[in-house]
Amino acid sequence: MDPMPSALPAGEAVPADGSLPAHALQAVAGRPLGFYLHVPYCASRCGYCDFNTYTAAELRIGSGADAVLASRDTYADNLVAEVRLARAVLGDDPRPVETVFVGGGTPTLLPAADLVKAVAAIRDEFGLADGAEVTTEANPDSVDPAYLAELRAGGFTRVSFGMQSARPHVLRVLDRTHTPGRPEACVAEAHAAGFDHVNLDLIYGTPGESDDDWRATLDAALGAGPDHVSAYALIVEDGTGLARRIRRGEIAPTDDDQHADRYLMTEEALTAAGFSWYEVSNWATSAAARCRHNDLYWRGADWWGAGPGAHSHVGGVRWWNGKHPAAYARSLGEGRSPGVGREVLSDEDRRVERIMLELRLADGCPLNLLAPAGARVASRAVDEGLLEEDAHRRGRAVLTLRGRLLADALVRDMVD
Repeated sequence: MDPMPSALPAGEAVPADGSLPAHALQAVAGRPLGFYLHVPYCASRCGYCDFNTYTAAELRIGSGADAVLASRDTYADNLVAEVRLARAVLGDDPRPVETVFVGGGTPTLLPAADLVKAVAAIRDEFGLADGAEVTTEANPDSVDPAYLAELRAGGFTRVSFGMQSARPHVLRVLDRTHTPGRPEACVAEAHAAGFDHVNLDLIYGTPGESDDDWRATLDAALGAGPDHVSAYALIVEDGTGLARRIRRGEIAPTDDDQHADRYLMTEEALTAAGFSWYEVSNWATSAAARCRHNDLYWRGADWWGAGPGAHSHVGGVRWWNGKHPAAYARSLGEGRSPGVGREVLSDEDRRVERIMLELRLADGCPLNLLAPAGARVASRAVDEGLLEEDAHRRGRAVLTLRGRLLADALVRDMVD
């Protein structure tokens, strides 16, 4: 889960120096702090992807002497510059960083030394907490044993591979470039490099995927031996290549009932293999195997998002960077914040966001967050088998398995 919405919202201007309102920096000691580092480069664009990613090795804005290039070769320096900006903005904030997550794009298109360099800047400026979690996403065809060993030696503790499917025809629909079997080999290579925590990302509901295809994917993923699996229903976003193919009638979309069936298959297979769900789309073999960085998002803690289009949140203030890598590089090169908009969340905004995010977690959200209308919805949801009855008596709204299938609709009803 990356803080990278496909479209930037409207908002007030970010000061040139990136400074935050004084209230955002109060009482920081009780809130964890994390960093998200966005690497916007990809070797090719997947047909379902609408993230802020670019396939060119160099991107340009302007012309002549005023041109600014955003090259992969110098990108790590831009991230380091934003980490230093974060230190200046957060001032004497004493918190060491609890989690770092490098996402994309394809972070592993950069040399391993560049990713290590960016994390080292966080360590130098803020310090890393004892036992800090440091994760990178990786495409299976962009790493090898030496690359993974360099990441591990450089302080990374966790790696997340984009497997998506074990079936060649499904990977072709998704425009994935790796071959079946490569993600499983990557898990073994990561373990050999010393990574205790390895995730596989899966996508179900691809057009043309059968139940047998999905069952084979689950079997292959579990056979590889990760300690974490993320499984997401395919969402066909407007403007993507996949959306255009469906609109032209080349392939048929997957319906909601098929998505529900695949989710139930996932829950059954993962539970039988010793995994437990802790968020609607995430399962882990133990509490230690859970993604602590994503938990930081779900529980409304503080994080700084560095990179083009990245979003940040500190003390109820949320802001976002401009999306184009060259514009991002220009802002930092001129000593300015790359932020292009921000919003100060009201108490009501934060209450609603807590419900929307915490309800998706295995321990749910407190019922006292709900308005009277939302509390009535929760009571009906217990009667309908969507929320756990025992948890409701203890003052929490906790999804049942059936409730997980309808989580988005239930959340909407509870906050309306």
